[in-house]
Amino acid sequence: MAIDRQKPTRRSVLALAASAFAWPAVLSAAPLPRIAVIDWAMLETALAIGVVPVAATELIQFREIAIEPEVPQSVTDLGLRGTPNMELLRIIAPDLILSSNFYEYRRPAFERVAPVFSRTIYETGVPPFDPARDAMLALGQKLGREDAARSYIAALGAEIAVLRERVQTRAHRPVFLISIGDSRHFRAFGGDSMFGDVLTRIGLANAWTGTTSYSATAPVGIEALAAVPDADIVVIGPVPPEARDILPQSPIWNALPAVSQGRVAMLDPIDHFGGLPAARRFVRLLGHAGPFLQENR
Repeated sequence: MAIDRQKPTRRSVLALAASAFAWPAVLSAAPLPRIAVIDWAMLETALAIGVVPVAATELIQFREIAIEPEVPQSVTDLGLRGTPNMELLRIIAPDLILSSNFYEYRRPAFERVAPVFSRTIYETGVPPFDPARDAMLALGQKLGREDAARSYIAALGAEIAVLRERVQTRAHRPVFLISIGDSRHFRAFGGDSMFGDVLTRIGLANAWTGTTSYSATAPVGIEALAAVPDADIVVIGPVPPEARDILPQSPIWNALPAVSQGRVAMLDPIDHFGGLPAARRFVRLLGHAGPFLQENR
């Protein structure tokens, strides 16, 4: 789906954003199926269109890493995404299970409990924004929340357009999008990550041109960031506590031009394999990243 290139007004963006979050309150009171969710991107998607599941996986970590949308305390935690508690799932007896291609190997077991609604968002080499949008629309259609889905997508498109307008006055430097593994290693997000896809949509170039597997590289040494000295660096949380303490004293880290020149943005945690809500959180956090969006100096 092409993003609308018409210059938005602040009022139009606020109106769209408000409408996206207002939908669940004004939708009909038609009963929804009781849903259990295995995949985090699908959990984000369901919550974003006003559907609260009865159960989902790894909720403690989700609340620490994905952060949003907020998961009500009423949602039962099914344990690990790869090995959910099947006995508990059978006891809960949902009407529908939301999953993804990451857990296709578990599908026969899930289908013995309830029908499975599965969508593929992340594939190697495929930008995930459009698949995430399609997954939201498909889930909205299935659950009678299509208007909410379309409203959310429109609001996100408007927010991307606003950020695209802001970066037009910024120095046209490429950007490394990374997560920190430890004080000596990082993973770079490529064009098949949600962050890399959104970066392109706001008009910036990804400094990482190497291969990726399901959105990111295997861990590589921090010194690899010196290969593109003009690139800015955006660190997407979470950052391990040990690395957060050691990096500021690391000679290799401090020798990087982006670090020495203050061209690093440290973002709060975002779900690395999230859906459109993760994209929206990335847009908002990047837009508040301070020096990153300063005008061309």
